[in-house]
Amino acid sequence: MSQEQALTGVRILDFSQVLAGPFATQQLAQLGAQVIKIEQPVGGDMTRGLMSSSSDGMAPSFLSANLGKRSLALDLKNPDAREIVHKLVAQADVVVENFKPGTIERLGYGYDALRAIKPDLVYASISGFGQTGPRAGLPAFDGAIQAYSGMMSISGHAETGPVRSGYFAVDMSTALNAAFAITAALLRRANTGEGQRVDISMLDTALFMQAPQMTGYLVTGNVPELNGNASPTKQPTSNVFASRDGYVQVIAMKETQVEALFGELGIPELYLEFNEPSKRLRRRDELHSILAPLIAAENTEHWLHALDAIGVPVSAIQDFPTVAEEPQLAHRGVIVDMAHHQDPEQSVKIVRASHVAEPGSPTIQGPSPTLGAHSQEILEELGYSAQEIGAMRDAGMI
Repeated sequence: MSQEQALTGVRILDFSQVLAGPFATQQLAQLGAQVIKIEQPVGGDMTRGLMSSSSDGMAPSFLSANLGKRSLALDLKNPDAREIVHKLVAQADVVVENFKPGTIERLGYGYDALRAIKPDLVYASISGFGQTGPRAGLPAFDGAIQAYSGMMSISGHAETGPVRSGYFAVDMSTALNAAFAITAALLRRANTGEGQRVDISMLDTALFMQAPQMTGYLVTGNVPELNGNASPTKQPTSNVFASRDGYVQVIAMKETQVEALFGELGIPELYLEFNEPSKRLRRRDELHSILAPLIAAENTEHWLHALDAIGVPVSAIQDFPTVAEEPQLAHRGVIVDMAHHQDPEQSVKIVRASHVAEPGSPTIQGPSPTLGAHSQEILEELGYSAQEIGAMRDAGMI
């Protein structure tokens, strides 16, 4: 049975850095695409040193978003770099960039310029607010878009105010959105023969991720409140509760679940007072004050077994060390071992793609590259001689 993947043979020229762009192209690489990552010769992708005490340019944030790519260190501001880029574009199917809108056009590598070289090119631009519009020219980062998009206004506790997510919610969702949009553009090209300009906005993505809440406001005019860890439904039986040794997320939404929960907590008679969602909503603080100490009296493991046995969804609030050892993730191969970039005898653990498929499942093609690791190799493939490549290196262009 063939193991050819969905994007086997697709060639991508990746000008992006940080997370949204690189993580998008990494997903495509794991589906078989060949990705050449263009980085500035000094420092490279800024995430190479982000959130890391190491000076080797291979910070975990970089490792997590650049698996299986080849790195070409190239000074795009050098006029002589244009010939190299044009040769690469002539062989490419996709170009991805996430410069501030207008920047790549000033460098001479905008959509119109590159489409003249490769008419059926799929050209994807990722930015904070999109390529056009009143805020298009503004820079953006994950936290800023979480704030601007309203995401933080629905996250947090009324007592302490809004909070941002503990992970890069906008960057990572934008990456998946971009990977989807690029793949769709490639499918369209296969059907029509036409290339496409794809414009992916972090703000648009953040609104898309909040579609149920935003649509609720648009339809009803009701502004969501800060509900802490409670369900957006505000039902007091769907919340995070402290146990004796940690925290559990309980989700009792159906009437059968609520009644079963009351019974397990030893207060079946109270269900008659709270046997409708409207009753529980009106008295949610009162009900929470009844439920919380009862759940706090037993440890997490007790509630995982007891509530699961009666059909009430429940989960422990797990930390990263626990999740890293999760048997279900191991079964699906979500976390894999890779050879260490400095010592092949050592290994590092890396998060793989987010789905499996048979045949042709997403596969890591190789480790994340050190800066410029493939510059010589890529330039030789383009026909440059050793002397020409040496001159480029001496000039600081590569």
